[in-house]
Amino acid sequence: MTTATTLATPAMTPLPKLNVVPFVSVDDMMKLVLRVGVERFLTELAAVIEEDFRRWEMFEKCPRIPSHSEEGVIELMPTSDGTLYGFKYVNGHPKNMREGRQTVTAFGVLADVGNGYPMLLSEMTILTALRTAATSALVAKYLARPDARTMAIIGNGAQSEFQAIAFKAICGIDRLRLFDIDRDASEKCRRNLKGHGFEITICASAEEAVEGADIITTVTADKQCATILTDNMVGPGVHINAVGGDCPGKTELHRDILQRSDVFVEYPPQTRIEGEIQQMPADFPVREVWQVMAGRAPGRRSPGDITLFDSVGFAIEDFSALRYVRDKLAETGLFTELDLLADPDEPRDLYGMLLRCKAKL
Repeated sequence: MTTATTLATPAMTPLPKLNVVPFVSVDDMMKLVLRVGVERFLTELAAVIEEDFRRWEMFEKCPRIPSHSEEGVIELMPTSDGTLYGFKYVNGHPKNMREGRQTVTAFGVLADVGNGYPMLLSEMTILTALRTAATSALVAKYLARPDARTMAIIGNGAQSEFQAIAFKAICGIDRLRLFDIDRDASEKCRRNLKGHGFEITICASAEEAVEGADIITTVTADKQCATILTDNMVGPGVHINAVGGDCPGKTELHRDILQRSDVFVEYPPQTRIEGEIQQMPADFPVREVWQVMAGRAPGRRSPGDITLFDSVGFAIEDFSALRYVRDKLAETGLFTELDLLADPDEPRDLYGMLLRCKAKL
């Protein structure tokens, strides 16, 4: 049962009592992002993700748990640092766009490991878009050339604006070259980014989009093996942010690009199943981005290197996003109290609680 109203927004709002759970709705999430400011939100979120990546070894880790169908996939993404437990439910259904629905929707839970009580229930459709972009730009901060200013975005759907703004806020990107097989998607992206300080060019092909690009972001939605980038399209010194390939049988890059690149991943056991490197032998060499951030592995070693972030999204990033949102609740009050936890006067008398409710009917 949900209480009737969303809490007001004073300077500091107390979090709910122990027997209720704060719920961040889509409306509250949008207000929270706008209250903080999109660029600041992405920058602060990236800092929390980096903080958790630097303590990577503290987390429980496993590949996400998928349920595949011909129409798409539904996945659970759990992790814990020993103090907090988090999971995300997320789907990926490319056909949804034809029906006027989102291709990706999600929600997440953060819980107290000590007592098992949930501490937060939140929408994660918007939050996933934000954490994906924040992670992409954070990794590029370590791997792209410091002088990178131009980014090609191939695939101008729901994730494209978030990627652009994150790369501007974190990496200083200010020139965009857009391509989508549906030009209306590119026009939508340009329209939404008006006023954000970008010089934007809409291109007629992927080949045109990558001309002069320092960073190439591929973020297409089709659930199939595709070749969005071919080897001849990628020159020395480029950083590739490969976001769209994120499940078995779905890739965006020709395997020859992988052979020429220094490839960086989140969690190899998951990426070898879902990422671009599913095309490669099981012993294909990769470096883990947490090791780069922790100073245990090199990132870009020379200006002419081709670096490639084979991004599939990992549970620790969602954990970080939920942790960041929960820390914002007291100062914004943008949540609703959910009557989610049974709280009998006597913990062993759950049935008595039911009887007392009957007496009030």
